[in-house]
Amino acid sequence: MKTKNKVAFLWDESFLWGLMAYKALKACNLSFELIRSDDIKNGELKNYRMLFVPGGWASNKMKTLGEEGISEIKNFVNSGGNYLGFCGGAGLATLDGIGLLNIKRMPTKQRVPSFSGRIHLNINGHPIWNSSLHHSITPSAIFHAWWPSQFLIDDKTIKILATYGDALPDSFSSDLNVGDVEANGGWSELEDIYKINLDPTRLKNEPAVVEDSYGKGKVILSLIHFDTPDDENGARVLKNLWQYLAERCSSTTVRQCNIKNLQSSACSLQSINEIESLVADMINLGTRNFLWFWRNPMLLQWRRGVRGLEYCTLYAMIKEIAEIIKKQKSEVRSQKSDLNKIKELLMPFAEKAKQLLILERYAMQNRHITYKKCNDPEIQEMRTELFGNSKSHGGLFKKLIDEVDNVLYALIKNKEAQ
Repeated sequence: MKTKNKVAFLWDESFLWGLMAYKALKACNLSFELIRSDDIKNGELKNYRMLFVPGGWASNKMKTLGEEGISEIKNFVNSGGNYLGFCGGAGLATLDGIGLLNIKRMPTKQRVPSFSGRIHLNINGHPIWNSSLHHSITPSAIFHAWWPSQFLIDDKTIKILATYGDALPDSFSSDLNVGDVEANGGWSELEDIYKINLDPTRLKNEPAVVEDSYGKGKVILSLIHFDTPDDENGARVLKNLWQYLAERCSSTTVRQCNIKNLQSSACSLQSINEIESLVADMINLGTRNFLWFWRNPMLLQWRRGVRGLEYCTLYAMIKEIAEIIKKQKSEVRSQKSDLNKIKELLMPFAEKAKQLLILERYAMQNRHITYKKCNDPEIQEMRTELFGNSKSHGGLFKKLIDEVDNVLYALIKNKEAQ
């Protein structure tokens, strides 16, 4: 019988953010088990002490969970289970999501919607900053935020564990470097041009990490990504969070999945090499056309007017799949056919995406465009086909990334089971 000292890591609808969190938790040797929404619907949460939900679109997570999954999460926390959410996982727990905490998300027009990078945190006394494990965080320490939402909090019983301080000069607001803007005139004129709030001082003293209870359970929501690659402060906080919410469980575990004891086939290796090449071509095209550059090993910084997050999501997940396949000693069932599905979806997507990127690049030279606003009907038609009409994932990209996600999930489960 399982003891309740484990962490359930909800994989669904996290994509890049799920992979980033997975790698960060592995690097910290923290205990967790990957689960999906169907596992939650089947009552699996009773086996765990804590549910961790990484970033990703909260609305898409809600759709995947459905009423049954949402009810299971609320019952789990109400009965004494703990909940930890980062960014989109934090948004999922607000009143705009499943309602674990009496918090709303600030409307997009009121917040700074496109901030990314390093920022000081003003921390308040709490075990997640200073634990018995000596992973202490100094006041006004530096962390990372990646295009966070913002909280609206009227409930005075909610504990504010940290608020935003000053953004560092190497951070960005939209595609504008904070240090460069502040050294050359400020944000006012740029906000008039961009038609959004850009000035990161608008974030100052706004809540970034909060805690409250829901029934018998604790809930911590963070708009800060403590799972950012190579972030030593973030790693310290992750360890403290696990100690505080999951009772010092350690030694990463992932449940068994069905595998075939076969050597990685030449067909699988050939397929993933072809897939990897197609995705790398898209990234290289964007780089040489000055549409983006790498901020860290998993995240691009892109110019306003292209969907950089989707491209780096696809690239990072395919890269991880390729690394696992090239190292694996056994093959996940149906791996060859699953890779072929990805390739069949990727080939037309990549061809049209490269055409779209060039069109968007030229459009930037002539007029102001955003990821969704452009007067060119050809660009608009291609965008709708590839990405849908909303900011969250849609169109051909959603079909493609879902297939990629399923393969990556199976490979990770297989790898950990060996």
